[in-house]
Amino acid sequence: MSTMMLPDQKGYYGEFGGSFVPAEVQKVLDEIAQCYLECKDDPQFQKEFEDLIRDYVGRPSVLYYAEKFSEKLGGAKVYFKREDLNHTGAHKINNTIGQVLLAKRLGKKRIIAETGAGQHGVATATACALFDMECVIYMGEEDTKRQALNVFRMELLGAKVVPVKSGERTLKEAVDEAFMDLVANYETTYYMIGSAVGPYPYPMIVRDFQSVIGREAREQILEREGRLPDYLVACVGGGSNAIGLFAPFFEDKEVKLIGVEPGGKGLDTPYHAATLTKGKKGQIHGFKCYSLEDETGEPLPVYSIAAGLDYPGVGPEHSYYKEIGRAEYAVVTDQEALDAFKFLSKTEGIIPALESSHAVAHAMKLAPQLSKDQIIIVNLSGRGDKDVMQVAELLNK
Repeated sequence: MSTMMLPDQKGYYGEFGGSFVPAEVQKVLDEIAQCYLECKDDPQFQKEFEDLIRDYVGRPSVLYYAEKFSEKLGGAKVYFKREDLNHTGAHKINNTIGQVLLAKRLGKKRIIAETGAGQHGVATATACALFDMECVIYMGEEDTKRQALNVFRMELLGAKVVPVKSGERTLKEAVDEAFMDLVANYETTYYMIGSAVGPYPYPMIVRDFQSVIGREAREQILEREGRLPDYLVACVGGGSNAIGLFAPFFEDKEVKLIGVEPGGKGLDTPYHAATLTKGKKGQIHGFKCYSLEDETGEPLPVYSIAAGLDYPGVGPEHSYYKEIGRAEYAVVTDQEALDAFKFLSKTEGIIPALESSHAVAHAMKLAPQLSKDQIIIVNLSGRGDKDVMQVAELLNK
């Protein structure tokens, strides 16, 4: 069975996923699920989506052979799937364009979203500007400081950015706040989740809209090399860019899938967000997945240099991939990500997002271990403009 047929009717990927939410929210989710399943089979909806991601987003994104990068590392040929070249600078826009069409079909005029690094917030604000919808973005206060440029971009696009001051003041708290808004305003509001997380049907919806990445990469590498790659590498926070790349290759067992988690200041410290590596099976934000939690089941504080990766849960489909051994999940530290950020910038003239730098860093370890006829595709999920000031400050220290 193809993974694209998962989840089952109750939203489970094996034992992961599902929906554990208050009854009034469940009613809204059932409505979204029914509408989405209809849209999935509606040629008119699909055509509108495909026209927009081509003409507005700028797809297909380039599959770029990084020749100098590959030569300097020695070993495998490394290709980058250039999601950083999309309108708004990341993969997030693929999903927000799809979901804004879904909200329109549902007759909702008010959109809410959460954001960590700000890329999903910018992509949501962009889609709302295009479709003339009210837009409210919840963002942890800590992240608003790290990503001040993206806050300004969202406001410029007409969104109201609400800094969340509870808890760790990062992505988890932003999600909590957005869910509370949905409970209060579900009749008029559509919650546009930014990653392949949350209760059913969100992980499926986000995966499906992001799988354009993997479908394109598959077609492009067959055209360039006449065969499939040996490895796919992508960073994993919630996991949308990774599942978008991985899912269309699920049945190609010869292609190894590697998700790269944020190791922060080290797995032997509390300062990381390596959910699949160090977490256990639990429940967060209305679904079951691997999560970092304490003895009472409460989410632990998490940390990453990359604001888009510090989430204590992970997508249920990634949890399933780990469980069945279809993907492996590696860890990259802050320092390794910073080194990769600088190395790719100097080697290829491409400044990657700190999130994507985690995937680049793992490719830098992997490529030298492989032979010259092997191929790695790295998902370059976003560009690093948003991170340049943060990196400058870190390097000055």
